[in-house]
Amino acid sequence: MTSTAPAPSSGRAPDPAETNVIAKLSTLDRFLAVWILAAMAVGLGLGRLVPGLDSALAAMEVGGISLPIALGLLVMMYPVLAKVRYDRLDTVTGDRRLLISSLVINWLLGPAVMFALAWIFLADLPEYRTGLIIVGLARCIAMVIIWNDLARGDREAAAVLVALNSVFQVVAFGLLGWFYLDLLPGWLGLGEGDHLDVSMGKIAVNVVIFLGIPLLAGYLTRRFGERSMGRERYESRFLPRIGPWALYGLLFTIVLLFALQGETITNQPLDVARIALPLLAYFVIMWFGTFALGKAIGLAYDRTTTLAFTAAGNNFELAIAVAIGAFGVTSGQALSGVVGPLIEVPVLVALVYVSLAWRRRFGPGRLTTVHPER
Repeated sequence: MTSTAPAPSSGRAPDPAETNVIAKLSTLDRFLAVWILAAMAVGLGLGRLVPGLDSALAAMEVGGISLPIALGLLVMMYPVLAKVRYDRLDTVTGDRRLLISSLVINWLLGPAVMFALAWIFLADLPEYRTGLIIVGLARCIAMVIIWNDLARGDREAAAVLVALNSVFQVVAFGLLGWFYLDLLPGWLGLGEGDHLDVSMGKIAVNVVIFLGIPLLAGYLTRRFGERSMGRERYESRFLPRIGPWALYGLLFTIVLLFALQGETITNQPLDVARIALPLLAYFVIMWFGTFALGKAIGLAYDRTTTLAFTAAGNNFELAIAVAIGAFGVTSGQALSGVVGPLIEVPVLVALVYVSLAWRRRFGPGRLTTVHPER
């Protein structure tokens, strides 16, 4: 990680390494939005046109975890976590501004914002409203890794923040579900709430599969890779070979997600639109609000970006699994969970491009993360 001295008024010529960042992306990265939209369309088409595909995919589960989606997420996360320099994690854990901000935004503000938006937009649709609140409680521990990496965020910070989120997810998810779905609506006179019965064990399994396995694999790859070939060769030769697999895994996961629910989504377009509005507002509020906060408290670009994406992203797999387990696969709550990634994926892809456009002119105190292997 290198520091770039601020010089907004010194007349310093722009750093050539930072000029036109988007143009410097690989073809795969530069047209990411196109590939993702295509993957969404393919998934929706397959789910709609291939009889029984959604049922066949849904049947491939163990303990409520979809094996095909788990495979896609593991392939997606492993290359990014193999890029993390684990010997630098202490520089993140010592940054109290970052850690405290992440905990407050993710576990106090995020669920409260989703609760408010769900009641504002879906007061007359209790099933969809409950599903949205569950999405707000499931803080992101998986896909945020790749959004952060594409936006040139701080990989070490992302690893620490998702690990922190995973611990709080196991401990706090059930408690927050009781508070926002059962207790708070009664306090506010909004009527009788829903009871959410989800075990800490189920959440822990979700965390182990979607974060623990790829994190351990990435750590061991980095440790033994550097030991056998040295850091420079590891980053200049090995990482470029596995790097594209992160996007392949992402696209595979998106195809599966939309194939699973293609018929449901296309059969209820008006309901999807009603659910989409508060989700869109949520992602925009959380990302831009958190980005502004990061800059206000003096965080560098890379850590501000990481903070913003970890705040805006959600653990859609956990939200969908909980909604289906508690309310049934055909429930409105499950539909809200499914619509989550339908909106989150294109919105956060767009925000990756916003991040890259802002990266060059982030302002005083800017730090630029070095990505030698990309």
